[in-house]
Amino acid sequence: MQGLQRAKDAIRNARTIAISGHVNPDGDSIGSLLSLGLGLERMGKAVSMVSTDGVPERYRMLPGAGRIAKAIGAPVDLAITVDCSSKEIVGKAFDSLREAKEILEIDHHDFRRPFGTVSLIDARAAAVGEIIYKLLRQLRVRITPQIAQNLMTSIIVETSSFQLPNVTQFTFEVCTELISRGVDFHTLVDTVFWSKGKASAVLSGVCLARCRFKDGGRIAWSVVTKADFRAAGGRDEDVDAVPDEIRTIRGVTIAVLFREKSRDDLRVSLRSKGKINVASIAEQYGGGGHFDVAGCTIENSPASIRAFIQRVGKLLR
Repeated sequence: MQGLQRAKDAIRNARTIAISGHVNPDGDSIGSLLSLGLGLERMGKAVSMVSTDGVPERYRMLPGAGRIAKAIGAPVDLAITVDCSSKEIVGKAFDSLREAKEILEIDHHDFRRPFGTVSLIDARAAAVGEIIYKLLRQLRVRITPQIAQNLMTSIIVETSSFQLPNVTQFTFEVCTELISRGVDFHTLVDTVFWSKGKASAVLSGVCLARCRFKDGGRIAWSVVTKADFRAAGGRDEDVDAVPDEIRTIRGVTIAVLFREKSRDDLRVSLRSKGKINVASIAEQYGGGGHFDVAGCTIENSPASIRAFIQRVGKLLR
């Protein structure tokens, strides 16, 4: 893990700290943000926790979630970003974070555009929660039941409940300790991963029914519009699991979901099986991610979608 000692020094030397996750936060971002924030408070640090887009409903029951704000008030000694592969993905919060004396990046993405003064990076980590766990142990912070619940959320969501190839022996070792700290695993995994609301179920059905296929069914993609969200009474977060659902279709190697964000922009979520590097496509549009999980934003037009799918097809050839 690169940068551990410098990260520890930066934290120990700071009195005031602001921690931010990324825009459109998932469980890895929120779980890492909360576990680190609660942990550093045990060291006596004055901590602010930030999420530009707030906290998705399914994570609002996590310990400390009610304290997450959309912006920070005053400059701090140290700004920390978790699960952010570029400054752009931090969102509007970065305008305030950049005023800090130092910026510490904690991340596990394979493809990154560094922006901080200090970096703690481990691309082999199944979730950023694993990195936070190691860091807190190195800082001699006791893992409380509240911290453990947030760390477990990070791991559950980022591994799709231990179904993805990023899971390692260390992942299970960490989870074993977190359960020993009082995490109710069954209730937590049901809340943050397996359960979905009515709007989410309806939107999932719309997206799957709308799927189109290419290259003999190896590529599958769908589009969800703002009108779909209004009709279902749903939000952007309600389709977070859809790209993974598309990827489960037999024969599909690459799954793509286009979400209408505005009249001008589509948010693109990519998933792949095997060793197909979908992040290489996302990077061409200013995005990034992992080999098998990536995202970006493109122009909102049928021509842009066609051009994007053509580029995706080249990965198979």
